[in-house]
Order: sequence, then C-alpha cells, then structure tokens
Amino acid sequence: MSEGPFLVVGLGNPGPGYAGNRHNVGAMVLAELASRAGVRLSAGKGPRARALSGEGRLAGRRVVLAQPLTYMNESGGPVRGLLDYHHLPATDLVVVHDELDIAFETVRLKRGGGEGGHNGLRSISRSTGTKDYLRVRVGIGRPPGRQDPADFVLKDFSATERKTLDLLVVEAADATELLLERGLEAAQNVVHPRS
Repeated sequence: MSEGPFLVVGLGNPGPGYAGNRHNVGAMVLAELASRAGVRLSAGKGPRARALSGEGRLAGRRVVLAQPLTYMNESGGPVRGLLDYHHLPATDLVVVHDELDIAFETVRLKRGGGEGGHNGLRSISRSTGTKDYLRVRVGIGRPPGRQDPADFVLKDFSATERKTLDLLVVEAADATELLLERGLEAAQNVVHPRS
C-alpha cells in the first residue's frame, strides 16, 4: 500500500442543472469526503485550474480531494494536471463514479479493468495512459425498459431512490476511507459482502 498522498476524484458534470443527476453521484461522495476531512475545495491555478481541489487527511492518509470542473467526458485533463502537479503516479489515483452495471445502493471497489462505456473513465484512462487506477463504483442500476443509458445517467435520481441516496453516499464514502486505510483487498472483503 502506497504512503500517498492519494488523489481522490469524484466524477460529475459542472453546474446546478446536473447536481442531482445519477451521473453526479461521484461528486456527491466527494463532497461527503471533503466534509469529513474538513477540506475546503477551491479552484487552483495552472494545472489545477480545471478542478476544485483541496488537501487534507482521510483515514490516516494524506489526500488530495478533487472534482473536475469540466464535463464528464473531459475529466482526464484535470486529473492528469493534478497528478502531475502533485507528482503522483496513476496507481495512487482513486476515482469515485456512477456505475450502470451495479444495482442501485451497491458499492464495489476495484483496480483497473474496462470503462464500461463510462466517458469519464475513458477520458481518465486516455489522459493517464493507464487503466490501472483504483475505483469506487457506486451502483445506479440499469435504465428501465428501452431507455437510453446516456439519458438515464443525466436524469435526477427518482423520488424512491432519493429516500436512500444519502445512505448510499455515506456507504460509498465509508468504502473510500476503508480503501485508503486498509488497501484494496482488505477493503473489498468488508465492503463486498455487505452490499
């Protein structure tokens, strides 16, 4: 397990119109982590200008918490800029994101693998030159019927989903802290059986 600091990125689209979208659950989890760590996120200069970020401690580890200010499909540029600025390898990157292939209210942890059609992950993999980064996958489930997944992720959570959304955000934040504290395998052993 690396000593860090770790770059923890919560994916989403910028602006209030997207704030409640399923695609923004990564940004919701990042806000929870920032609150726990007492970190104020702000736009930096130069390579940090395209993200809100802040430094602090989480689960006993040094972290840089960040949310790109670009649209989802351009997340890679700000992430690459932050990795370069803080001299971090992509292996110390943790990306928190929505996941269609996992049921709503489920959280999964992994390193590497495919992007599953997720444009934010695709952009990050392209910009970093690797898929070998840590992921906190927050399940949003598949769209009902024949609804286009691209439309589904850009819709707000349903009224029923919103009743347990806060709990899901807390669970994903807990899983992220566990990942930082214990490493991937040990965290998976705790998180995967319960969700």
